[in-house]
Amino acid sequence: MSLILPQWDSIAHPVIGMIHAAPLPGSPHCNGDWNSVIDRAIADAKALTDGGCDGVMIENFGDTPFYPGRVPAITIAALTRLAAEVRRATSLPLGINMLRNDGQSALAVAVAVGAQFIRVNVLCGARVTDQGIVTGIAHDLLRERVQLNAQHIRILADVDVKHSAPLGPRSLIDETRDLVERGGADAVIVSGSATGQPTSLADSQTIQSAAGNTPVFIGSGATVENVAALKPHCHGFIVGTHFKRDGVVDAPVDVQRVRSFVDAVRN
Repeated sequence: MSLILPQWDSIAHPVIGMIHAAPLPGSPHCNGDWNSVIDRAIADAKALTDGGCDGVMIENFGDTPFYPGRVPAITIAALTRLAAEVRRATSLPLGINMLRNDGQSALAVAVAVGAQFIRVNVLCGARVTDQGIVTGIAHDLLRERVQLNAQHIRILADVDVKHSAPLGPRSLIDETRDLVERGGADAVIVSGSATGQPTSLADSQTIQSAAGNTPVFIGSGATVENVAALKPHCHGFIVGTHFKRDGVVDAPVDVQRVRSFVDAVRN
C-alpha cells in the first residue's frame, strides 16, 4: 500500500506534526505582533523536524471563531507567508489545513509554497458544527486540483470530524466509503470528539476496514502511552497537542516529547 507520498512508502507509520499558527492578521485574537507569529511557526517546525517527524502540517488554529467556508484574502496571504517560512525551515513534506473547511484556499497555498498535501475537514456530506452547517466541497476541490495541474497534492479527509455532529444518522462504513469512492480522498483521518481527545479504537477498526487500500491516519489523542494499541488500526499519525510543552495545546512544541513519541512509534 502506498502511504500517500513516496517519502513515506518505506515508513511503517509516518508521524505528521502539527504547527498550530497563532492568530493571524484579521482574526479577532491577533495581537498585532506578526513577527512573533512567524518566529513561533518556524521554531515549532524545527522542533518537529529535530524530534524525528516524517512531515509537518500548518493550520490557522488561532483564528477562532472560524469561517465555515471560504476565508478572507488576508488569511490566505498570511498562511501563505507562514507556510513559505516553514518550507524554508524544514525539508519534510508539508501539509496545509485552512480551517474550518476552505480546502480550495488550502490547495492554493499548497501550490504556491510547494506543499505536498492538504487536510479537509468536511470533504463529503454535511456536519453540524459551531460554525453552523458545514457541507462537502469535493465537487469543487477535485476539479480545481485538475485545473491547477496539482494532482500530486494529496487530500487527507476527515471522517466523522471532531467538533461536529452528523446532520443525519449514517454509519462510519458508509461515510468512509463515500469519502474514498465518491469524494476522492487520498487518505482518511479518524479522530476523537475534539482537539487532543482520544480516538476510539473501535472507530479506527471500522474505518480502516471500510477504507480498503486507502491509508487511515489517527488525527487526535495519540500519545506515548496509547500508541502501541493504536498502531495496528492505522497507517500513520497526526499529532498536535501531545507534542506541546506539558501537553498544553497553546504551548510551543517540546522536541523531547516529539522524540519520545516517534521512538514509541518506531519501536
